Amino acid sequence: MDLMPEASVQVQLNDFNSWSSLNDTIMGGSSQAACRVTSEGLILEGELVEQDGGFVSCRSPLLTPPLDLSSYRALQVEVNGDGRTLKLALGSRSGLFGLTERFYGGLRWVAQLPTKTSGTTSIEIPFSTLKPTVLAQPLAMPLRLIRFDASSINQVQLLHSKFGQPGELNPEFRPGPIRVLLRSIKAIH
Repeated sequence: MDLMPEASVQVQLNDFNSWSSLNDTIMGGSSQAACRVTSEGLILEGELVEQDGGFVSCRSPLLTPPLDLSSYRALQVEVNGDGRTLKLALGSRSGLFGLTERFYGGLRWVAQLPTKTSGTTSIEIPFSTLKPTVLAQPLAMPLRLIRFDASSINQVQLLHSKFGQPGELNPEFRPGPIRVLLRSIKAIH
């Protein structure tokens, strides 16, 4: 039985089976967190250390072919985040004839996800609010030269970092034990 295109998009966004962790150890940090799939969703769990890094994350594999969300206007994320401000980052093959993929660390389109201290938080992220960043810093080029391309999503990542808005510290950052449950990601019209 063939899935309808909309159903296929939702299945791809919520197929957490091949997601993996990416932590600050790639830049000399010592945070340790892992991702695991449960019947409730994707759990990011471990120990977050601020010194020499300060982030933990789970990310999808590179999506080949890229996910086409051009007929949608936003993502809706349901997450249990324990009062932390998380980030959702999207990779896209867009802009400047593919040159944005060559930025060290990769260009990511990022939104903050403030969460409730208990229970599930449902957050709508309009694509128009995504901010271009490279290594948690704002992109230093005019936005008229680069635009988010929803037709070419090649990676999705959920993070908790000491950085919040591009270039700013996250006031809800808490080192120590972390357990976040990503229940679902849904594309919405």
